[in-house]
Amino acid sequence: MKIFNLCTFYIWVIFSGVVLPVFGRYFPTTLTLKRTISLSDRVGLSQLRAHDRVRHGRLLQPINGVDYFPLSGTYNSFRAGLYYANVQLGTPPKEFDVQIDTGSDVLWVNCYGCTDCPTTTHLQDVQLGAFNPSGSSSASVISCSDKRCLMGSPSADPLCDNAYNCAYQFRYGDGSGTQGYYVSDLLRITAVNGDTESNSSANVIFGCSMTQAGDLAKADRTVDGIFGLGQQGMSLVNQLSSQGVAPAAFSHCLRGDENGGGILVFGSIIDPGIVYTPLVPSQAHYNVNLESISVNNQELPIDASVFTTSISTGTIIDSGTTLAYLAEAAYDPFVNAISVAVSQSVRPLLSKGGTCFLITSSVSDVFPQVSLNLAGGASMVLRPQDYLVERSSIAGADVWCMGIQKIEGQGITILGDIVLKDKAVVYDLANQRIGWVNYDCKWILRFQISRLL
Repeated sequence: MKIFNLCTFYIWVIFSGVVLPVFGRYFPTTLTLKRTISLSDRVGLSQLRAHDRVRHGRLLQPINGVDYFPLSGTYNSFRAGLYYANVQLGTPPKEFDVQIDTGSDVLWVNCYGCTDCPTTTHLQDVQLGAFNPSGSSSASVISCSDKRCLMGSPSADPLCDNAYNCAYQFRYGDGSGTQGYYVSDLLRITAVNGDTESNSSANVIFGCSMTQAGDLAKADRTVDGIFGLGQQGMSLVNQLSSQGVAPAAFSHCLRGDENGGGILVFGSIIDPGIVYTPLVPSQAHYNVNLESISVNNQELPIDASVFTTSISTGTIIDSGTTLAYLAEAAYDPFVNAISVAVSQSVRPLLSKGGTCFLITSSVSDVFPQVSLNLAGGASMVLRPQDYLVERSSIAGADVWCMGIQKIEGQGITILGDIVLKDKAVVYDLANQRIGWVNYDCKWILRFQISRLL
C-alpha cells in the first residue's frame, strides 16, 4: 500500500441513518435538510419571481457593509419552500431551525429581547425560538477589543455599541435589515463514526439578532435564522476548518421530489462522474465562468462577453434562489431555441409574462436537453425538469413554464435550486472549485474527507 502525504478518507452516508465505516481524523459532520412548505395554496410563477427579486436586491448589493439574508425556495412551483436544518447552540443545547444558504456568510439566530423579530411562522413543522446568551453556561459575548470581531468584515462592518460589544448591522437593498451582536458559543451537530452517531461540538461565532425590519419579519417564510455557507471569514465553513473540526469543503444534495429535503455534509463527494469547474477568485459569492449554452448539442449564438465576470456581470451559484436566471442578452436566444425545438409538438402559451407550453405527452420526450458549458470543460446537463416548472392542467393537457427567467436590465446569471436539485454538489474551497453530478438524493452518498499529515 503506497503512503502519500495527503491521506484520504471515505464516508458513506444514507438518509435512513445507516452509515458504513468511517476512517481518519475527521468524523463527518452531517445535517439532515428538510423542506418546509408554506400553509398557503399554490404559489404562482409571478410570486416566485417576486420572491427571487427581493433576494437579488440583497444578493447583488456591494459587499462593503452589507450581508445577504436569503429568500430561499425549491424547484416546487406549486408551493413556496425553504431548505432548512436543525442545529443546537449553547449549554444546555437549544434547537434552532436555520435556513441553509450558500449566498451569505454568517450564522445568525433570533435572540432573547429582539425588537420586531417574528414570534410566529406560517411554515409547517417549525417552532420559533430565541437564543439567550445568559441562559447558556458556555456563551460569551464578543467584545470590540477581541480580534475575532474583525472576522465579521467584509460580510458586515463590525460596530461597537454602548456596551462595547462587537455589533453588526446588515442593511439590504429592499429596505429590510437586521442588527445585533456577535456571540461565541458551542455549535452542536450530529457526527457519525462508523455505525454510531455522537454529538460533535465546536466553539463558533454567530450573530445574535436584536432588531429586524421589512421582509425578514414576515411570518410566511420565517425560520429562526440563517446558516451562512459563503466564503468570507465569518462563514461556518471557515470557522470549522480553521479549528480542524471539518475540512474546507461542504456538499449538499437537494431532493427534487415532493418530499423534498436532502443532506448537507462537511466533506467532498466521491463519484467517478463528478465534474469540476474553477471558482472565479476574489469574489464575494460562488462565481463560476459560464462560457456558452447548448440546446440539443447546438451552441447558441450568444456573445461570450455576456457571461464575463465583472462588478455587474457573471454567473453565481446560489441555493437561496428558487428558480434560475439568465443575463438579459442571453435569455431570448435561449427561449427561442427551446421554442423552435418543440414547435411541432406543443402549443405555446403566455402566462403573466412567462413563457409556457401546453403539453399532451411526457415532458422528457418532447423537450430538448440543455447544457451549461463552464470553464475547465465542465458541462451542467439539464433535463427538461431542470429548466421547466409544472403549473397546472387544461382539458387534460399539462402546462409547463420556463423556470429559467430573465433579470430585466441585469447582466447577472444565477443558477438556483431548480438546476441544483437532484445533484450532488461539492464546494471545494481548499481547491477553489465547484463540482456536481446528477444524483438521486434519497440514496447513499459517498464522501471524501482529506487532511495533511
